[in-house]
Amino acid sequence: MDGANIVFAATTAATASISDTFKAFLSNLAVDNADTISLRYGEMTCALNQEFRETDSKTANSLQVGSYGRWTAIKGISDLDMLYFVPAGLWDTYKEGGQYRLLARTCAAIKTRYPKTEVYVDSPVVRVLYKDFHIEAQPVFQEADGSFTYPDTKNGGSWKTTKQRPEIAAMSEFDTQKNRNLRRLCKIARSWKNKHGVAMGGLLIDTLAHNFLKSTATYDETSYAYYDDMARDFFEYLASLPDQDYYAALGSGQRVKVKKKFQKRAKKAAELCEDAIAAEGQDGAYKRWRKVFGRQFPAPAAMVEKAFVTLDGHSARDTEEFIEDKFPVDVRYDIKIDCEVSQKGFQKYRLLDMLARRLPLLASKDLQFEVVRQDLPEGFELYWKVLNRGPEAVRLDKVRGQIVRDAGYLQKTENTTFKGDHVVECYAVLNGVVVATDRIHVPIQS
Repeated sequence: MDGANIVFAATTAATASISDTFKAFLSNLAVDNADTISLRYGEMTCALNQEFRETDSKTANSLQVGSYGRWTAIKGISDLDMLYFVPAGLWDTYKEGGQYRLLARTCAAIKTRYPKTEVYVDSPVVRVLYKDFHIEAQPVFQEADGSFTYPDTKNGGSWKTTKQRPEIAAMSEFDTQKNRNLRRLCKIARSWKNKHGVAMGGLLIDTLAHNFLKSTATYDETSYAYYDDMARDFFEYLASLPDQDYYAALGSGQRVKVKKKFQKRAKKAAELCEDAIAAEGQDGAYKRWRKVFGRQFPAPAAMVEKAFVTLDGHSARDTEEFIEDKFPVDVRYDIKIDCEVSQKGFQKYRLLDMLARRLPLLASKDLQFEVVRQDLPEGFELYWKVLNRGPEAVRLDKVRGQIVRDAGYLQKTENTTFKGDHVVECYAVLNGVVVATDRIHVPIQS
């Protein structure tokens, strides 16, 4: 196939400690648009207070929930949630078949504040689509036991219950008990999820991180210096879990759906962590961690970025691009790609089947990459990256790695030209955010 990672030149052999490295990693994961998010939350709250209470408060009668409300969100978060407390006196107005009317009134109030923003009812919430993130506003009635009753228009309309406060409280209390390790582990897990395209919801990640730390006292008093071991042990814990359709959420006990199995990818992550731990103290150790968590894992401060790739005495332009430099990344859906391998006069094969059977992929083959499975909403855009690796790619100056938009067919045509362990990746972008990714190795032999 006609990429390689950015090459760094070490100016010193010194490497940062595990503690310093993971501190920097968590700093890189910090939400970087918190002021904008808070502003949007406040303006939406004000608009709803004006509609339902004729007040201008930007803080009263609403609650930030979801990952952001539990303080486990990371940079790139695109899916934000807010509850608005409808006055109790309006219950009689809506209780009999008024589910859609309440959502429509909520939608209209927000639309008045943001007339140029896409705002619509998507039961059981109102979606507000900003440039880099969206907020799901949910009108609710507060109950005496602390739960919330919300409208659902599906199947003729009904009222359902959610218990967000116990989840927030459980996260806060347990994080304190575990020396602030719970929230940090949740953020670390999100970085892995985004890097490897694991379709796991935020509440599921938080619940499983909670369950893991509850199962062991090893990390009750430790901190950053042990986060390499904690990450490995957490992924081993995930890999060992039996297949099941849902888990009981921390705090509330509500059912948290498992979208896709995660055990196989967790096992691979544990192996990558073990490899990175074994390389501790070596100049290239950070590269191994980046295989787990992506480019937000920090490189040593003494590394200088180069614009070329060198290998076996040859040099090539480093033309690889990175999707996180183009869009926020917040994986929430599943997508799968495969490849049809063909050559005139020969039988066709699927690449994933060839890899599973350890059949060699030789030169002079035609490759048709395509999306074979996805659970994305309509309206997403697809992007591709073809990254060539190995001595031949460098010698021929054909690293590639540019990110290009799909032509509209969810397919990409390539051919096997020269030897190397190449990679093809795809990225599904919805409302300006990467919400699903997949990759496939293309090991071409001579």
